[in-house]
Amino acid sequence: MSGAYSRSSGLIQRRTAAVSSTPETNDEKEEKLNGGEGDEDLDSKETRLTLMEEVLLLGLKDREGYTSFWNDCISSGLRGCILIELSLRGRVELEKAGMRRRSLTNRKVICKNDQPTGDVLLDEALRHIKETQPPETVQSWIEYLSGETWNPLKLRYQLRNVRERLAKNLVEKGVCTTEKQNFLLFDMTTHPLTDNVVKQRLIKRVQDSVLSRWTNDAHRMDRRMLSLIYLAHSSDVLENAFAPLSDDDYEVAMKRVRELLDLDFDAESMKEGTNELMWAVISAMSK
Repeated sequence: MSGAYSRSSGLIQRRTAAVSSTPETNDEKEEKLNGGEGDEDLDSKETRLTLMEEVLLLGLKDREGYTSFWNDCISSGLRGCILIELSLRGRVELEKAGMRRRSLTNRKVICKNDQPTGDVLLDEALRHIKETQPPETVQSWIEYLSGETWNPLKLRYQLRNVRERLAKNLVEKGVCTTEKQNFLLFDMTTHPLTDNVVKQRLIKRVQDSVLSRWTNDAHRMDRRMLSLIYLAHSSDVLENAFAPLSDDDYEVAMKRVRELLDLDFDAESMKEGTNELMWAVISAMSK
């Protein structure tokens, strides 16, 4: 195994102990039921990130503080993250498949619980889903929330400045800072990394999930990590997590990611105890 796998076990044990002494919130209980992070990987409340923040953090250049100008995938990827995050927190679900067993892409997203999550982006998306009748499919919601729809009546659903708002969340959590950079013709707000430990722990967890902790069964993987791998790939930022690996580990990691991408998502969603909306988003994002 490459040198990227050294574990500062003392840090993880101390943080785990600190978290275990804090009463669980309803969201944390719901996430455990939905396959949330195990105790070993649970960050403290100050550094625990949402799926959206994790994908953005993987895409941010450490020193420059912005995502690649050539990345045109991350926008829709972040909207997919929002839908899965709402599902993992027990706020939305897919409608029942019915007797004819409709495919994931044809089933609608239903509001299951309209209790606020405390995250502005999640609550804004949840409000749109709750108020929309008749319900819409996952693919439609990704298009609406990203503003990539031809229907002018649906433009009001667009979530604006998502990357900037997520970057501000990372600043508030002490992971990034805010700077102004001049790019000849314009000034741009950037968010360089300040806490490298958080990002390195995230990268290590992604690496471990397809190397030392690989199970060869998607349903035995943590759902949040499984979602992160798929959505980071769809957002064209997964490569950033694998770049530090040795050549041999890189080949193994990419081979296992390809195995995940080759799964029959409709078949996976029919297995017992699965999260159907998660697979619906993965299916929509992997087209």
